[in-house]
Amino acid sequence: MKISRRQLIACAAASAALPRSVLAATPRVIGWEDLIPPGVPYAEIIGQGEIDAIKDTWLPEFDENATKLNQELHGAYIKMPGYVLPLDMSTAGVTSFIMVPYVGACIHTPPPPANQLVFVDSKKPWPSDKLWDPVWVTGRMRHELQSTTIADIGYALTADRIEVYEWE
Repeated sequence: MKISRRQLIACAAASAALPRSVLAATPRVIGWEDLIPPGVPYAEIIGQGEIDAIKDTWLPEFDENATKLNQELHGAYIKMPGYVLPLDMSTAGVTSFIMVPYVGACIHTPPPPANQLVFVDSKKPWPSDKLWDPVWVTGRMRHELQSTTIADIGYALTADRIEVYEWE
C-alpha cells in the first residue's frame, strides 16, 4: 500500500493535534496549598490573632497576603477536593456553595483567609443528604474576590462535575 505525501502530512498533523485536545479535557488536580501564590508561605497569611475568651474561639488576623491569589489558576480547568458549605439550597439539593478546606470551616470557627475559599456554582444540584461528605469538584476556576456575610472569598468555580471524594 502506497501512502501519498499529502496523506502522510495529514496523518502527522492529526496525530500532533490529538494530545492537546485530550489534555484540554483533562482537569489539573490541585490542593488547597495551590490556591496560595507561589512564594507566599501559609504562615504569612494568618497573623497572631487573639482568643475570644467568652466564645472560646480564636479570632485570626489576616494580612494582605490573605487576599493574594494564584494568578496561574485564573481560567484553569481544575479538579480539587473540599467540603460543602451550602448557600443556595432547594429540595433538589445545593446549587451554590462555598467550598472549604475542612469540615466546619466558617460555621463553628472563624473563616479561613479569602485565598482558601472557593465559591462554587453548579447547574446540577448536589444532594442535600451528602452535605457532610468531602467532594471532588471539577470546573473552570477564576479569580473573583468577593465579600459575603459569611466570609471573604477569593476564587469562584463553575462546576462541571461534583462527586464524592474517595482516597485514591
